[in-house]
Amino acid sequence: MLWELVDPHEALATRMKFADVGQLAAWVTEAVTGTWGVEVISCDRVVISAGNALVWITSSTGRVILKWSVRPSLFVRLANVAQLTSWLARRGLPVSAPVPALNGDLQVELDGWSIGLQSVVKGSMLDADNVAQVHAAGAELARLHLALAEYPDADSLGPGGHADSTPLRTRVEGWLHSAAGDHLAPLAGSLHHRLASLPSDTTLPPPQLVHLDIRSANLLCDGDRISAILDFEEAGIDHPVDDLAKAVVLLGTRFRHWGPVPPETQATFVAGYRAVRELSSSEAAWLKALIMWRTLRLVPPCGDPTGWAKSAERM
Repeated sequence: MLWELVDPHEALATRMKFADVGQLAAWVTEAVTGTWGVEVISCDRVVISAGNALVWITSSTGRVILKWSVRPSLFVRLANVAQLTSWLARRGLPVSAPVPALNGDLQVELDGWSIGLQSVVKGSMLDADNVAQVHAAGAELARLHLALAEYPDADSLGPGGHADSTPLRTRVEGWLHSAAGDHLAPLAGSLHHRLASLPSDTTLPPPQLVHLDIRSANLLCDGDRISAILDFEEAGIDHPVDDLAKAVVLLGTRFRHWGPVPPETQATFVAGYRAVRELSSSEAAWLKALIMWRTLRLVPPCGDPTGWAKSAERM
């Protein structure tokens, strides 16, 4: 299980409808062989997350991953995400591109599920204590933003992600008025004061397609190089500076570790970004406020074992 603390065998049976891993392996072997023409040697690892599952496979063509979803409401979006990652790969961006099926499709519906095959990318999750990796991650996010600004089918991914079409100022002020609890009063007041001095959000570059889920768990590194940006399922239309702020705040998070990174790490990530895509004056003015806002949203009402409030106080 990626995020959840539940029994994986029970999840396999109730969500994926497989009695055991042996039955799963048999289905995976038949699906991969029949749909992609790839011989499965072994199924090595299964990971479940909500209504999705991934299987790491040793095959006749090398190490691959089969990923599928049992949620029909996501099938069209997953097909659109597959088209996006394939387009990014052709542009030279480090992504895990889908392997075309025998019929040419990048995402296939089989047995009532949506499935896709990808090659395993060499690398391990970003180490937020590694300065070179953090700087490289910021630079790669900037390159991604520049590429996504030119994606011709961005509208196909507008709905369905975590993007919010509400103007930025309205979003932040709305949260301050309705969601910021009493435990955040002094910090929320500081953010409210900062908002008053910011330029209009209409002066920001227009919203575009962005990733919306950049974090350690979704960044693979091979040495000091970013070898893959993963999981575009949350992609949507939003301001690049807010995607940058969200990445700054969530950079160190993995599947079960949620905690802020130090200010020096945040600064290194932003410096890497600005080395490739310089911020406009409005974006630079908004960035710190957005980082503070997204940090405050993660402060729990009771207790704060990982130090989100302290991170906000340092700002």
